[in-house]
Amino acid sequence: MKSEGKLSDASHTQPAETKARGKALRPLGRLLPYLSRYRRMVGLATFFLVLAAATTLALPLAVRRMVDHGFASADGHFINNYFGMLLVLATLLAVASAMRYYYVITIGERVVADLRREVFSHITRLSPSFYDVNQSGEIVSRLTADTTQIKSAFGSAASQALRNTILCLGAMGMMIYTSPKLSALVLGAIPLIVFPLVGFGRSVRKRSRNAQDMLAQSSAFASETIGATRTVQAFSAETIASSRYGGTVENAYGAARASIKARALLTGFGILLIFGSIVGVLWYGAQSVLSGTMTAGILGQFVLYSVIVASSLGQLSEVWGELSAAGGAAERLSELLQEVPAIRDSETPVALPAPPRGEVEFEQVSFAYPARVSAITLNSLSFKVKSGETVAIVGPSGAGKSTIFSLLMRFYDPSAGTIKLDGVDLRQARLDDFRSRLAIVPQDVTIFAASIHDNIAFGMPDATREAVRAAAVAAQADEFISKLDQGYDTLAGERGITLSGGQRQRIAIARAILKDAPVLLLDEATSALDAESETLVQKALDGLMQNRTTLVIAHRLATVLKADRILVLEAGKVVEEGTHQSLVAQGGLYAKLARLQFHDIEHQSASAL
Repeated sequence: MKSEGKLSDASHTQPAETKARGKALRPLGRLLPYLSRYRRMVGLATFFLVLAAATTLALPLAVRRMVDHGFASADGHFINNYFGMLLVLATLLAVASAMRYYYVITIGERVVADLRREVFSHITRLSPSFYDVNQSGEIVSRLTADTTQIKSAFGSAASQALRNTILCLGAMGMMIYTSPKLSALVLGAIPLIVFPLVGFGRSVRKRSRNAQDMLAQSSAFASETIGATRTVQAFSAETIASSRYGGTVENAYGAARASIKARALLTGFGILLIFGSIVGVLWYGAQSVLSGTMTAGILGQFVLYSVIVASSLGQLSEVWGELSAAGGAAERLSELLQEVPAIRDSETPVALPAPPRGEVEFEQVSFAYPARVSAITLNSLSFKVKSGETVAIVGPSGAGKSTIFSLLMRFYDPSAGTIKLDGVDLRQARLDDFRSRLAIVPQDVTIFAASIHDNIAFGMPDATREAVRAAAVAAQADEFISKLDQGYDTLAGERGITLSGGQRQRIAIARAILKDAPVLLLDEATSALDAESETLVQKALDGLMQNRTTLVIAHRLATVLKADRILVLEAGKVVEEGTHQSLVAQGGLYAKLARLQFHDIEHQSASAL
């Protein structure tokens, strides 16, 4: 499955997996490695499960002995002893069942916790191109709803399936031992029961998979809308959003109802076939007792074993539907785990030189986003930034400025050309190695629902309180942080909703200061600040930029005026290059942008000159 393919469409791009769907429970087999990590718990669960099943199978033997010996001879002492033994068996069954439940449910919780951790770890390493075409809400749904479905399967459903399988096989064996003639009639009817159940199970799994897909779509829309509540309310679009979400919920309900209907038919059909066949066989046995060819105790024993078989098969038909639904959930999670990052380390990585120099070079780089391959963003772009140099990148919207940063962080690989850091092709270096040498202050700042301290120290978990505060002071953020109710321990709220745009920007700058990387990337770093805050932050940036290689994307001229060089981009190419004064004098694109966007500052600069 290619990274740019929709997850929901993955089934159409993998014939092998599509073929595998004919096997209802095969996807659950992919989860067996998780079970193998806890062999001791699995062993104990299996022991108590077998013990409970064996105890259950022993009960009909005691009943036969009482009927044929105790009642026939009216031996009260014999009957009392057997009832005492029945009480012992009941106690043993209760203990074994309780321990079975404990270990089985614990295993289910443990496996799902491991699965969630592994899936989350994997999706955080997937390339941005994956998220360009897949909704985060749907991915979260797989991480939560699908794993919950699997927890049910690995917990109660799997336990019931194994328990009922043991009971069914054991009871069948005892039925044959008790009466081979009656057993032959029962066993002959089993294929007529099992084959339809298997066919129903496939239908259940298909419908369960569809229900999970519909639920994921509903969750994706809800996550997106809740995250944009202010925008929804600002445009008075609450009714529209509610109507659209209601539609997705109804689709999910319809799919779930179809799945439930299939499971209900599976259960009812299974019980009808099973108990119908048992009733017919028992009628035949009753005739044998009346004719004297079989004792009442033997028939009673056979009846109890028949009930156990029928009950076990009936419960298996219910569990089969649940396991089939879990198979669909496991398949969806497997699709995530099988997703291969488009960007990954080279098999033979090249070490970056030490100490770092901070040299950046683009050589004939061309690039188009995977989601829009026909739209060329960068076209044979070449430039070089020397160690310690400050280079500003300007140009109209869509010229490719932010794309340069995305490629330099290696969120994507260029379709042609080479990008080097300190003379090493990024594709040959380890991701962690070269990203540790880059610090970025983005235009769209990400603030997590954590404390201010943790947000500044994000990526640097061992940073001390003193180091975090020093970074905040340098970013002109300490003053407003100290005024918060809990200072650096104040929770920022989801996406930093409790902070102003300027405050979020300064926290991002403090984060970059704390990282202390040799290459600094500023993407409109002061765009969200008012005039006073911009002046303060610019002072912090001036200090931060010293002795560092700095690439600046900016529309405002405060940083551009101080840049060693300015690269002017248009249609993915460098069309002009020089200082602010030389570019203005040329009267080209930069001069036009300066007049349109920065005319106030340009007038001030001109008058100062």
